[in-house]
Amino acid sequence: TPVDTSSPASSSSLLNRLQLDDDLDGETRDLFVTVDDPKKHVCTMETYITYRVTTKTTRAEFDLPEYSVRRRYQDFDWLRNKLEESQPTHLIPPLPEKFVVKGVVDRFSEEFVETRRKALDKFLKRITDHPVLSFNEHFNVFLTAKDLNAYKKQGMALLSKMGESVKYVTGGYKLRSRPLEFAAIGEYLDTFSLKLGTIDRIAQRIIKEQLEYLVELREYGPVYSTWGGLEVELSEPLEGVSACIGNCCTALEELSEDMTEDFLPVLREYILYSESMKNVLKKRDQVQAEYEAKLEAVALKKEDRPKVPTDVEKCQDRVECFNADLKADMERWQNNKRQDFRQLLMGMADKNIQYYEKCLTAWESIIPLLQDKPETK
Repeated sequence: TPVDTSSPASSSSLLNRLQLDDDLDGETRDLFVTVDDPKKHVCTMETYITYRVTTKTTRAEFDLPEYSVRRRYQDFDWLRNKLEESQPTHLIPPLPEKFVVKGVVDRFSEEFVETRRKALDKFLKRITDHPVLSFNEHFNVFLTAKDLNAYKKQGMALLSKMGESVKYVTGGYKLRSRPLEFAAIGEYLDTFSLKLGTIDRIAQRIIKEQLEYLVELREYGPVYSTWGGLEVELSEPLEGVSACIGNCCTALEELSEDMTEDFLPVLREYILYSESMKNVLKKRDQVQAEYEAKLEAVALKKEDRPKVPTDVEKCQDRVECFNADLKADMERWQNNKRQDFRQLLMGMADKNIQYYEKCLTAWESIIPLLQDKPETK
């Protein structure tokens, strides 16, 4: 539908332009979700943070074009659990870890809350971009319900039918062997998560050493300033050295913050992502093991009629559904991973270049103070 460009940029007119080309795959996007505006709530029994979840959409499944609700972490956790129950064949994006070590990380600090907000925003955007998960009814309720607790207390009775129809719980079956393509996926995920875990541990040590070095630098710089106060002839170059070290301190602090706030969260998200994919693989294995066991049981009966029972056919359908969904989600995950890590590593390279350029500029600035002094007798 053509849009009147002369009309004011109101929310209603902007909604008509939500059908935009997606930057990743060129698909039409008709659902946008953002997480922002964290607020601290202090109650008698607990203290917690809520986040504003804003939704803009043109989908027919939504009654309104725009919603704004407040959600806390446990609501996001509820959504993820419901998605796992109702969509067991799909890869559900991970949430940031709920628990933090008390006394080490202040979960109400501005830095921690902002890091978590970014992770929760990424979590919802992953779901929004998924061609199946984004149409899940639990997701709709999460985005639109003013009182989500009312749905939790009701046990989601109206939505449980869909979950029960696709929730596969198998036990007592042992898989003989994974198909080669899924065995390769499992081996890749084990290696990938191991490598990321190593990078994460080393990066944390680097940040720790940077912060320790920063403490030393902050004590080191002022010494030159106090020295300059004792010797008038050397005061200008010594003050220059002190200022130079101060500038290097600022640059190093910015570099450490970037690693903590931007680099480490992406590593941890993909470590958790790998575990989520492994869980889907295990579910697939359980369904395949059940199918193999039932097929073997039919063969042992040696019936005259070769007709396969309906429950075996249904089990075969589940295996095929798992295989198709898992492969599609794996391909989508690999595409996202390539883009995320390209952006991450380019950002890391850029931040390091900026850091060394700032330090170089700071040290070059004091050279004239040391060279251009006229000699006095």
